[in-house]
Amino acid sequence: MNVVTPVQPKISAVLTLPVIVASLGYFVDVYDLLLFNIVRVPSLKDLGLSEEEISRIGANIYNWQQAGLLIGGFMWGILGDKLGRRSVLFGSIFTYSLANIACGFANNVELYSLLRFVAGLGLAGELGAGITLIAEILPKELRGYGASVVASVGLAGAIAAFFAVKLTDWRIAYFIGGGMGLILLLLRINVLESIIFNKSIETRGKKPVPWWTIFTNWSRFVRYIRCMGIGLPTYMVIGIYSTFGNEFAKALGIAADVQAASCVLYTYIGVVTGDFFSGILSQWLRSRRKAILLMMSMTLAGVLWLLYGGIKSTVMLYACYVWLGFSIGYIAMFLTTTAEQFGTNLRATVTTSVANNVRATVLITLPLFQLLKPGWGVLNSGAMVGAICFSLALLSLWKMEETYGKELDYEEA
Repeated sequence: MNVVTPVQPKISAVLTLPVIVASLGYFVDVYDLLLFNIVRVPSLKDLGLSEEEISRIGANIYNWQQAGLLIGGFMWGILGDKLGRRSVLFGSIFTYSLANIACGFANNVELYSLLRFVAGLGLAGELGAGITLIAEILPKELRGYGASVVASVGLAGAIAAFFAVKLTDWRIAYFIGGGMGLILLLLRINVLESIIFNKSIETRGKKPVPWWTIFTNWSRFVRYIRCMGIGLPTYMVIGIYSTFGNEFAKALGIAADVQAASCVLYTYIGVVTGDFFSGILSQWLRSRRKAILLMMSMTLAGVLWLLYGGIKSTVMLYACYVWLGFSIGYIAMFLTTTAEQFGTNLRATVTTSVANNVRATVLITLPLFQLLKPGWGVLNSGAMVGAICFSLALLSLWKMEETYGKELDYEEA
């Protein structure tokens, strides 16, 4: 009797049009998301603000952008589960592309704030919908590779944003981001909808599962919180350790002038390679949980190196930021895991909102860091925030379901 061996899909199957387009979409997403942080000072100075106003009003505009991300995360996610993943990808990129082009014409603070809110609203849909789509279209054995491609190409957008600002002025940098988005929109015309989603729409009963049951159903709520928890260290590193790298350098006694922007740049150089590595690592280990635990452990080691490793030179400091960036490079992996935790009828809502909720945790961790800093100092304050985030992340990962190779063609009942 001949035994038929299942045919394993080839890695080349990852390079499909949806994966390529999702990767380019994330590239533009990250470019536009970070652009305000990079051009905040020159753009507000150009609008006639004083140094004190730039600090205060710049923070307010950033908060408007974050508010857009929080609202948009749920809005696009709900639409993604009702209208389809492809529709969200079209709608979100059209929204933030036009908003970023309009930012290049902003001539007052009020309009600038409104446009950053709209941009945040649009940006909220890109990553979650893209990860959800490729999780559903790729063979289960290759989903980790798909996440690697999307993340590594996408996060290169951060590096592109830095160089765009260096080579042009802030208005042109906004035009470039919006223009790239509109070009990408044309590429998305031929992207097909997920077969799993189409099947789900046809078979759903007359009693659909409302999105808010994520918070009222205990099992769903626990899964949702765990998915957010494992991502906490990623944006803590970006939002505190990297963004305030100049303050950490000063606290470490490094005499050279260290620019926060340089710390962020080196961190993202690491993130690009780390996100590519984490997907391959999960395929090699045949486990999402083990891959995330290993990357999280590397992040903890990097934080200890930064705070208590006796760094005294800019070379070692930047090397540490590259390490930190590499080790938090499981951003797409934890979102792939999130998509795998939920049924088709809630998958987009969960994945898209988790992506943006984790980004927005900086609105909690940063004020805590600032509150502790006067009494505890920069290093000890950073250590306390880190201890909280890592404790919650490890607790979230502890009993999380292993989803490597999980079939995704199912519904939340």
